[in-house]
Amino acid sequence: MTNYQRLCLLSCVVVSLLASATAAAELRVGAANVNVTPVKLPVLVNGGMLSRTVDKVNTQLSARAIVIDDGDDRIAIVVVDSCMMPRPLLDEAKQLASQRTEIKPASMLISATHTHSAPASMSCLGTNFDPTYVPYLREKLAEAIATAEKNLEPAEVGWGTVDAPGHTALRRWIRRPDRIIEDPFGNPTVRANMHSGRNWDDVVGESGPEDPQLSMISFRSTKGRPIALLCNFSMHYFGDQALSADYFGLFCTQLESEIGAVGGSQGNGDKSDKRVPFLAALSHGCSGDIWRRDYKVAAENRNDAIKIDEFASELADIAKQAYDKIEYSRGDVAMAEARLHLKYRTPDKQRFEWAKRTLEAMGDRLPKTQTEVYAAEALILDERKSTDVVVQAIRIGNIAIATTPNETYALSGLKIKHQSPLEQTMVIELANGGDGYIPPPEQHLFGGYNTWAARSAGLEVMAEPKIVEAAVTLLERTAKSPRRRFRQSRGAASQALLSAKPNAYWRLDEWAGPRAKDSSGNNRDAILEDHVAYFLDGPRSQAFCLHGETNRCIHFVGGRLRTRFEDLGDKYSLSLWFWNGLPTDARSTTGWLASRGNDLGLGAQGDHLGLTGGKTGGALMLRTGAGNNAKTATGSSKIARWTWNHVVLVRDGKQVRVHLNGAKKPEIEIDAPNRAIAALPQLFFGGRCDNDSNWEGRLDEIAVFNRALTADEIAKLAR
Repeated sequence: MTNYQRLCLLSCVVVSLLASATAAAELRVGAANVNVTPVKLPVLVNGGMLSRTVDKVNTQLSARAIVIDDGDDRIAIVVVDSCMMPRPLLDEAKQLASQRTEIKPASMLISATHTHSAPASMSCLGTNFDPTYVPYLREKLAEAIATAEKNLEPAEVGWGTVDAPGHTALRRWIRRPDRIIEDPFGNPTVRANMHSGRNWDDVVGESGPEDPQLSMISFRSTKGRPIALLCNFSMHYFGDQALSADYFGLFCTQLESEIGAVGGSQGNGDKSDKRVPFLAALSHGCSGDIWRRDYKVAAENRNDAIKIDEFASELADIAKQAYDKIEYSRGDVAMAEARLHLKYRTPDKQRFEWAKRTLEAMGDRLPKTQTEVYAAEALILDERKSTDVVVQAIRIGNIAIATTPNETYALSGLKIKHQSPLEQTMVIELANGGDGYIPPPEQHLFGGYNTWAARSAGLEVMAEPKIVEAAVTLLERTAKSPRRRFRQSRGAASQALLSAKPNAYWRLDEWAGPRAKDSSGNNRDAILEDHVAYFLDGPRSQAFCLHGETNRCIHFVGGRLRTRFEDLGDKYSLSLWFWNGLPTDARSTTGWLASRGNDLGLGAQGDHLGLTGGKTGGALMLRTGAGNNAKTATGSSKIARWTWNHVVLVRDGKQVRVHLNGAKKPEIEIDAPNRAIAALPQLFFGGRCDNDSNWEGRLDEIAVFNRALTADEIAKLAR
């Protein structure tokens, strides 16, 4: 290379570095808070099954807008105190705003907080949209974006996050198999439903994970003055007298007062640099199956007496502590959008005829019952057949935002966060549309309100994975980097199990089926049958995982994990952790944990491990063989419901023993000669081979060994 070529190359590098620095230095942010409280009352209000009107204003409703510009791209983010807003209305508002600004419609994100005490911006269930309020809101949304753009100023951006587990919990619980209730169509399909956990005797556990993360993106001027704070939290709504911004508005007002009053608490705020009031916005995280009441707590200890202002204030205090630790930098901006065409779950012929007869009997009046509401919704879905939904991704420096237009389960948000190319990712739901609940496909099998076909939950069964995939793909595009591949970290307990050299080891950290990955390195993946729930909290996270990660497991709701071992022989061991969700007096056998036998039958050979039932139930039970050759033995220890326990079944030729929680002395030990068992290749977990009394609860960290583990080895695994 000549000196001239070296000089040219050096010049190009310098120009490139200067261009990057200039782009980073050009980050500008503007914010605005526009009042969207209706001026004409009464007004129709969303959030209930039936139509209602309100003629009083409890708290102001706002459209909080943030505009971000890096010199090349300009985007807008708006959080509105609304239950939900339809895509056509938001498309119109974006088009109107683009005529008044330099922002393209596809570069605008508009989301609803999901307050259930705001004017009806869209028709859903028994409530029609308010015809006076909708055009007013459309104008105000455009005004908010235009005003925020006018306030653009040089800025920096930072990320903060903290968990607030005491302020969010799972509201959708799985009912006992003998406590299934009817849906509005008269069919016994409701295996899981909202708030069923209020009565512990009716349920076996939560239907999915929760996401306690409170995340925030903070913007401040280059002189240190706070400009805006965009927060995100997964909690459905608190509940307040209409019209009201619910806890979202109270949370924002407190932070605006505390942070805005002092110019920021980092010590570098410049009070002489004040232009516009500091803005705080709380966007809705993935909360389709989330609410504030924790049904894991006994009824007498639940914090039901807490008031909305107390809840909002406590959450704001938590946010403020994380805000004070935020570090800032410059960054560029990128945004991408996709529009997916999805089908509605339209009624079959029988349901269509039922709905038609129901509506004919109603005449011209509005629905008065849940049955009438869903009859009307069935005909609406049948008429529409399909719809388009909007999914977006935004990158601001090394911070990402993904959106869904739905009431999205916490699991879906976790899927997006764990796969995002950028670790600092928030997911905003009910953005750019109000397209109803999208349960993960396996949740449709459990029924419940979140699955009943209506505009509130009418998209096709595969809508959730399609929308999640679209969001992750858009994040890849904006980050210009591939998605992360989720793998559960390996703590000391996991490493100890691997050191014991299992033939297969399933961590059960999947968030979708049907394949359960083998972590042993032997490539013995297993198959998960239908009727399981994914990504629940597993046992001993600090032992099985690293860096505070939550250990994940699978909740079995009648389905099983099945696999084959052609070479297992008559010396083998099964190790697993189990958590029983069913009251032990609910049936004669509480449930079967593990089974070796032929699928769909109970032969003369086989080993089966379960939990006894009835009035004296709750002890481990071992059964070998069947019919006249059957042997049954039970342990003496009582297994407490909803607790994690470790069990190992060992067959050493004719001897079979069961060890509980690492005890060297077996809980069960019997002689059960069974040479023919070597010819049984199939193993089942979460149920017996003949599908009798399958497990109702969680299993995790399942391992298979083709040898008989010693008592010392078992004790080490339990530790």
